Amino acid sequence: MTQYDYLTYTPSADGRVVRIMLDRPETRNAQNRGMLTELHDAFLRAEADDQVRVVVLGGNGAMFSSGHDLGTPVRIEEREPGPNQHWSHQVNGGTRAGAEKRMLQEWQWFFEATRRWRDLRKITVAEVHGKVFSAGLMLMWACDLIVAEENAEFADVVGTRMGMCGVEYFAHPWEFGLRKTKELMLTGDSITAEEAYRLGMVSKLFKREVLAERTDAFAAQIAELPTMTALLIKESVNQTQDIMGFHNALNACFTLHQLNHSHWGEIHHEEIARAKPEDGIPPWKDAPPVTPATRDSVGSLFASSPRSAV
Repeated sequence: MTQYDYLTYTPSADGRVVRIMLDRPETRNAQNRGMLTELHDAFLRAEADDQVRVVVLGGNGAMFSSGHDLGTPVRIEEREPGPNQHWSHQVNGGTRAGAEKRMLQEWQWFFEATRRWRDLRKITVAEVHGKVFSAGLMLMWACDLIVAEENAEFADVVGTRMGMCGVEYFAHPWEFGLRKTKELMLTGDSITAEEAYRLGMVSKLFKREVLAERTDAFAAQIAELPTMTALLIKESVNQTQDIMGFHNALNACFTLHQLNHSHWGEIHHEEIARAKPEDGIPPWKDAPPVTPATRDSVGSLFASSPRSAV
């Protein structure tokens, strides 16, 4: 695949750095299936190119990624049977039914693809800006390093807006820390780019107007390192993390994610299995704004306006 509908693929002049940009700005780079399959192709294309040393992943428009596409016309058309159904819905469990269908499809395109990108044989740098929510975190966390706009925010809202125990690639405890993960998942609150930097999740903070320029300079610096050295540094860290239980923890939490889906599917008898207002979860589109997690205030999940300290 050399032409993409939902992203751009641009090598640097010397071919050492490839910039992959999510390109659905009208949906804030919501991840439809077409985008995810194109992204997989683009990552593997960069991996196969021996000139490429560093891959930068960013997003055009107001946000890096708003998460999974939950129902734009494009997403509905590519999901439903018909002449425009996306090919990925006809394989990997797409023709099966019930929880088996969801489990196999989500394992292939949300879970295993993300884990494959994490182990890409190149150094990867996420360039993020705006609000990075839920499945947007998955794309970011799959990368080796993260560079952020100084006003970026990070949150996983699927607990408070869908009744789910997190996204499919549950790297949260490794990225946020254990208790901070519980807090953010139970409240739906966000952390700032500055706090993400203090946690070690983010490597660099730049102003929006110089974000791309500084990220390219950062990538070019890394590209100077011998490729074998860079790869073995990455592999040393990733293997250490796996020995600490990362790989097995991801597998276990993916299973819990599917159990969570099945619970709501059994209650509501719907293919898109998630909690509803009668379960105590506000409608996704009517949910209040995500607010920062602070040390001296709390608020209601159902507040219709920004919460005040209590």
